[in-house]
Amino acid sequence: MFKFFLLCTLAVASCRADIAEEEDVLVLKKSNFDEALQAHPNILVEFYAPWCGHCKALAPEYAKAAGMLKAEGSEIRLGKVDATEESELAQEYGVRGYPTIKFFKGGEKGSPKEYSAGRQAEDIVNWLKKRTGPAVSTLTEVTAAESLIADNEVAVIGFFKDAQSADAKVLEKAAEAIDDIPFAMTSSDDIYSKFEVSKDGIILFKKFDEGRNTFDGELTKEKLLAFVRANQLPLVIEFTEQTAPKIFGGDIKSHILMFLPKASSGFQEKMDHFKKAAEGFKGQILFIFIDSEIDDNQRILEFFGLKKEDCPAIRLITLEDEMTKYKPESSEITAESITQFCTQFTEGKLKAHLMSQDIPEDWDKTPVKVLVGKNFEEVAFNPSKNVFVEFYAPWCGHCKQLAPIWEQLGEKYKDSPDTIVAKMDSTANEIEAVKVHSFPTLKFFPAGDDRQVIDYNGERTLEGFTKFLESGGKDGGAPAGDDDEGLDTDDLEDVDDSDVEDGGDDDGHDEL
Repeated sequence: MFKFFLLCTLAVASCRADIAEEEDVLVLKKSNFDEALQAHPNILVEFYAPWCGHCKALAPEYAKAAGMLKAEGSEIRLGKVDATEESELAQEYGVRGYPTIKFFKGGEKGSPKEYSAGRQAEDIVNWLKKRTGPAVSTLTEVTAAESLIADNEVAVIGFFKDAQSADAKVLEKAAEAIDDIPFAMTSSDDIYSKFEVSKDGIILFKKFDEGRNTFDGELTKEKLLAFVRANQLPLVIEFTEQTAPKIFGGDIKSHILMFLPKASSGFQEKMDHFKKAAEGFKGQILFIFIDSEIDDNQRILEFFGLKKEDCPAIRLITLEDEMTKYKPESSEITAESITQFCTQFTEGKLKAHLMSQDIPEDWDKTPVKVLVGKNFEEVAFNPSKNVFVEFYAPWCGHCKQLAPIWEQLGEKYKDSPDTIVAKMDSTANEIEAVKVHSFPTLKFFPAGDDRQVIDYNGERTLEGFTKFLESGGKDGGAPAGDDDEGLDTDDLEDVDDSDVEDGGDDDGHDEL
């Protein structure tokens, strides 16, 4: 009996050893997935595609996080699944875009939690530790406190002589709400002395700007969370693949962006002015620097109607229910001019900046009429015309697929006295009446004085479009906004040419 048990144990161990690893990351397949969950009850799994640009950027940080946990002797493991090879497994877990990262806790495979923090090794490790351990760790030795601060970009430590005090409980509640920053607590006199703390309080330690911030005022969970969020990012943060989740996933939805080549001679001077202005808007406006020379950032420049030769430039955007852009009147980049611009914004005194190309001389000479911001209102809301408009992006794969069909539709109605088929490049033109969140967006503006707008939701075929127009927008249409899923905060993050593939874009739209 004992021999049989030993053989079974060895067989299981042998089978577990068959799960291959690459840079400390488990290579998972349909055939070993259940087994991996049994062997490693807490496992973070990345579903990726080999061609995905975002997956390639994540890979070194993901491997680094796996190595960090393994070196600590942690039971938490990281795994990866090539979703292009393991399509059945990807489908089982609802993978629609890459990378998709899910956390399986306690060996349960039924309802994994979506990973929701940043894409740097430190973010991954902190998030996992928060999910598997106490929200607040206890520090008893100076070396432990020093290690916590040294090993993390940002760390929060509560100094409380009474670990059961009301303020200590507030720290714990706040810590439970933040996944990507480690929280700790101490009552050690030695740690108080080491960090020159003379009374109970909470300090945020960071590796940038001032180095540390001390919470001041009445301590509530809401105020502590606001304090952490206002101080957890640098005064100026550079937009990169790694920082994008922190930028778009944060609570600050008003962003001012400085587009500037990092290699330019006046870079540091302008950065100093930008940083000085940022000091006055902590917690209100996020100050972001974008290197205008990097190829991966060109889509963002295009989104703001900018080209490399237009930089340096300043723009401001709000990422609320609707994106609204603002442009300063002056191109000067000084602390004073930026402060004035931001102050006008916070006081509600700025008018939104809407981009428009010039009206082409031959805009109405082709079967599909060309609309821009400057002629849209006059054409689309002409009370005597039914106007069907495609809002597109030049780089959008689905728009390119639609183009020949849209041209056929234009040809069919080119001699119609009351129907116009048109298109507008929404990367270069914006209008107040229509907010475009994905491409292509198709909207119908029926004749009349009531400025009605109808979304097209039917088949993208010549027959479908024709039925829609002949029915006056009833067959395949819906009141504008009914199918609007709102703005995805990743819209500016996913900026490479693999958007169609990365986005898992099953509905036939490319995100903005």
